[in-house]
Amino acid sequence: MLRHRIVVLCRAAVLLAAGASSLAHAHHVMDYALPATVLEGLLSGLGHPVIGIDHLLFIAGAGVLAARLERGYLFPLVFVVASIALAGMRYLGVDVGLDELWIAGSLVVLGAIMLAAREPAGGVVAGLFLVTGALHGYALAEAIVGAERTPLAAYLLGLALIQCAIALSAWKAATWIAARRPRAPFQRLAGAAVAVAGLAFAAMATYG
Repeated sequence: MLRHRIVVLCRAAVLLAAGASSLAHAHHVMDYALPATVLEGLLSGLGHPVIGIDHLLFIAGAGVLAARLERGYLFPLVFVVASIALAGMRYLGVDVGLDELWIAGSLVVLGAIMLAAREPAGGVVAGLFLVTGALHGYALAEAIVGAERTPLAAYLLGLALIQCAIALSAWKAATWIAARRPRAPFQRLAGAAVAVAGLAFAAMATYG
């Protein structure tokens, strides 16, 4: 039964990744137009982690993984802070030449940790979220480079709010499930889906 559930969830992850590939690589709510007002910046920041399915999956997966840790709600905040910091740095001109393979790889690593039988160490998770938050923030900043500072500030605010909302909602849901069904393989099912989606995104980034 467990194997069947994992297979079904993995297939769903592949279909989701394939069907959403154009959105996941676009990272842009404003149809590639730079936000020019506070409202446009805010809406752009709120929308990008949602239409970018790779980002959405990672943030939700981070919240699910955090449910396995004491005071887990604090760990996704490391990801959010790192993403905002790197988004701001890219806006200021820092260019490190990252591509979509790094984002896909972060999903695979996250999924692998979620699939592990042992409880992850808090320091390992914090380090993972720090590095991956930087990677995702750098990618998400593509939509704001060149904008004025006012819409930039609104964009970063929206980005922080939506990422916190997604991660903490996933953390709360996973905590609720674990408390009521401690033997349910929820973590492993979610980990399998995240890892398979990461592999699918990596294949799309490599072969187009």
